[in-house]
Amino acid sequence: MNARFLIIDARILPDIFTKVVKVKELLRTKKVKDISEGVRRVGISRSTYYKYKDAVFSLSEGIVGHKITVGLVLAHKAGTLSKILDIIAQKEGNILTINQDIPINNAATVSITFDASKLEIEVNELLGYIRNLKNVIKVNLLAVE
Repeated sequence: MNARFLIIDARILPDIFTKVVKVKELLRTKKVKDISEGVRRVGISRSTYYKYKDAVFSLSEGIVGHKITVGLVLAHKAGTLSKILDIIAQKEGNILTINQDIPINNAATVSITFDASKLEIEVNELLGYIRNLKNVIKVNLLAVE
């Protein structure tokens, strides 16, 4: 059976899934020495962890070696797109494609696809940096491949 992935806001899922991700994070960052310690710390059983560990990922964990496509609406101001590209490059994202429409009503739609395999931060954090830039009207994660 081929894997099929969905991006779902963790707030609508049962807590068990976020706890499995938390155990994986504790193990990855070496804050716990083994799975037993990790599951004890977050309050789930080992069997629950093993049942879901290969099927539940945080967004950044699931994109290693993959492409991210982001949709943006930008105010028609010089340098806005350049600043976004600079942020992606500074965080070790590798730009693959950029598609930009002409500005209509002083706003342009842009989509950027980049390789996130060497990204130094989580995708949500990167999108937060972009959202906080002046002249950025809207930011959406369109695809993870």
